[in-house]
Amino acid sequence: MNSMLLTRFSVFLRQISTYVLAIALGSLLAVGFYQVLPSQAATVSALPASVTPTRVAQRQPIAETATPRSFVTVAVNRVGAAVVRLDTERTVTRRIDPFFDDPFFRRFFGEDSFSQLPQERRLRGQGSGFIIDPSGVIVTNAHVVNRADKVTVILKDGRQFEGKVQGADEITDLAVVKIDGQNLPVAPLGDSGGVQVGDWAIAVGNPLGLDNTVTLGIISTLQRSSTEVGIPDKRLDFIQTDAAINPGNSGGPLLNERGEVIGINTAIRADAMGIGFAIPINKAKEIASKLVQGKKVVHPFIGIRMTSLTPQLAKENNQDPNSSFMVPEVNGVLVMQVIPNSPAAAAGMRRGDVVTKINGESVNTAEQLQRTVENSGVNRVLQIEVLRGNQTKTLSVRTGELQEAT
Repeated sequence: MNSMLLTRFSVFLRQISTYVLAIALGSLLAVGFYQVLPSQAATVSALPASVTPTRVAQRQPIAETATPRSFVTVAVNRVGAAVVRLDTERTVTRRIDPFFDDPFFRRFFGEDSFSQLPQERRLRGQGSGFIIDPSGVIVTNAHVVNRADKVTVILKDGRQFEGKVQGADEITDLAVVKIDGQNLPVAPLGDSGGVQVGDWAIAVGNPLGLDNTVTLGIISTLQRSSTEVGIPDKRLDFIQTDAAINPGNSGGPLLNERGEVIGINTAIRADAMGIGFAIPINKAKEIASKLVQGKKVVHPFIGIRMTSLTPQLAKENNQDPNSSFMVPEVNGVLVMQVIPNSPAAAAGMRRGDVVTKINGESVNTAEQLQRTVENSGVNRVLQIEVLRGNQTKTLSVRTGELQEAT
């Protein structure tokens, strides 16, 4: 009997100990909870008993934070108001085929039929540009305003102005248009000399009539010569980018990530899928400063068509049974054609000559030769060393002035 009582008493003590331990742990947990979340505990204690913690969490205000802007948005906002649309018009005279202008046909069809034929028609074009001076000086491509009878400039805010072509240089495809304005927004100009391959490139303009369009890419390469691009009649080293540049983008700005203009977009190749080209802004500054003053831009030339030559290319040419002439297997510039009555022709340069030096400096590429001539100025004598067969000759070539195409 006594042992049974002792057993029951032991069980009772264990149950009491368990209850006490549970209460102690619960108290500790409650204290820890309120220490970690004092604000929540205070909120709960201040509310009516009918309001549960779950309902409190639902009523907590959500903090509103401003959405961060991308660098593209910041850059475009910096220059966007200075980007303009250029609508152009020009009159084209329609000529009647002389065959149908014969008196017999006039009598047969009647004079009235011929008098009703339209003799003139209006051609409309569109491009982009950007303001570089608050008085209304606008830079664009020459081909955008070429031979235009009327230029209408439309700002982003909708204002329209009649534009006057202040000057144009077809060889660099640059032009300046002037409008009468005051305190107009101006695009900040950067330094294209500091641009590197891989930098961000933002093209802004009005492609295909779609105003205020922005495309993003990177700088793909620098100093892409106009000859490489496929327009040998120009004198330019382009910035190449994969930012989309389409018709209507021509003349608009190419921006860096800070919203500074580093180039002028040029839609020059209809088949350039995924490739765009821009005139470096440093070149544009140089040309625009002359055009805005009404000065003529002079370009020196010697009058040859040329291509870069390497020993491998020369060897392939010499091994070709259909080759018209043999060339020295060296690095240099192969003369493909000498323009009649040009400075090169007057100096005795011939097709098949290989230019190796100019004024004692080695020349390895056609682009290098072109830049040397361009930087020399007009009416300067260049000592050009050529290989003609097995002979080395030095020719004195006086640079002339390249005339724009008409």
